[in-house]
Amino acid sequence: MRAKQNPPQILSPAAPGFWRSPLRGPWLTALLGLVLLGGITVLVVTGLLSYAAYNPDLAPVNDKTPGKGLLGFYLFAWPTDPHWLYRLTQGVHVTLGVALVPVLLAKLWSVVPKLFALPPARSVAHALERISLLLLVGGVLFEFATGLLNVQLDYLFPGSFYALHFYGAWVFTGAFAAHVALRLPMAVRVLRERGLRAPVREPAAGRQEPPDGSGLVTPRPAAATLSRRGLLGLVGGGSLLLLAVTAGQSIGGPLRRVALLAPHGGGEPGHGPNGFQINKTAALAGISSRDTGDGWRLEVRGPGGSVRLTREELLRLPQHGAHLPIACVEGWSTPDQDWQGVRLRDLAALVGAADRPPGVLVRSFQRHGSFRAAALRDNQVRDPRSLLALRVNGADLSPDHGYPARIIVPAAPGVLNTKWVASLTFGEL
Repeated sequence: MRAKQNPPQILSPAAPGFWRSPLRGPWLTALLGLVLLGGITVLVVTGLLSYAAYNPDLAPVNDKTPGKGLLGFYLFAWPTDPHWLYRLTQGVHVTLGVALVPVLLAKLWSVVPKLFALPPARSVAHALERISLLLLVGGVLFEFATGLLNVQLDYLFPGSFYALHFYGAWVFTGAFAAHVALRLPMAVRVLRERGLRAPVREPAAGRQEPPDGSGLVTPRPAAATLSRRGLLGLVGGGSLLLLAVTAGQSIGGPLRRVALLAPHGGGEPGHGPNGFQINKTAALAGISSRDTGDGWRLEVRGPGGSVRLTREELLRLPQHGAHLPIACVEGWSTPDQDWQGVRLRDLAALVGAADRPPGVLVRSFQRHGSFRAAALRDNQVRDPRSLLALRVNGADLSPDHGYPARIIVPAAPGVLNTKWVASLTFGEL
């Protein structure tokens, strides 16, 4: 008679032997963590700079996060020099964020046994650590998910992206700082003890990392199917691939042709003087030929009164040029374009603000979408490159690029370079 066999034991994700990869261990987690420490620090800094560039304290026009209170302690007047500043900071923010996705996923995979460990809290200190871990993982997933959706102009989440991303960033940053303070000494110790090269040189069947009470080394290792070198190569290769198909949207040049992850909401509208990237076409903004025809007038208001100007009258004012790019929060930017139009400070002088041009409230006549109005600071108005642009690259603006007139300001986020301008109000904002 055949002996009765016991049914296979079913383990829960909290059981020590459920997660069986022999690659997991403190060394791999520490290495991935240090990569993320450097990368995420850059993301936090450039993200906060992006928020400052939006002039959020010029409420209620630009500020999409009312009640930010102490969280806005660092805000400052965003400069206009160098003119490529926002193109650099936001290009780094988006490109690096996309490239770090494989590293983030690998790091979460490496620590997944810790996320299911029981009991959930062994002491008050352990409970606080687990709460910070929950905020850390939830925060990083939320920030990366909303950021990637914003890059592709897919707003599947409720509410304003700016408010959600801003508050989420501070929750994540707090948890990230606490986690670094708790874990960085241990990570450095592990990497010093084992080095950076020896674990990578081990073959797929190489020994596991020694158990150290971290809960990451499995007591029931499965057969190895990949070496640590192979795993790190897979993660690094994925990051390099994402870098290659993302970086071109802000770097430009030949890489722009392979920028497959650039947003495609508007694209590049054909060729010629107006053939460069846009986010929103005139049709999507609800702009019709009736809005941009002979009946259009620009209303300019200020301390000394107001004037209404036709496009022909604007063209008869002194015309100036500026060689500037457009850089958007989604990470894409155009090469520098040759803009021609009337300086904002000259328009301020028409309405009694010649000595020290104040800030300006710009309103658009677009019907659909947010940012139908934007505010610019006095330093932006005073810059001689800040224009009410009427032409670009020697041709009239196309409807998709804001005809009959748009704003162009050095170093400002693209959304503040308002298209289809209806009025300018100079004064205290």
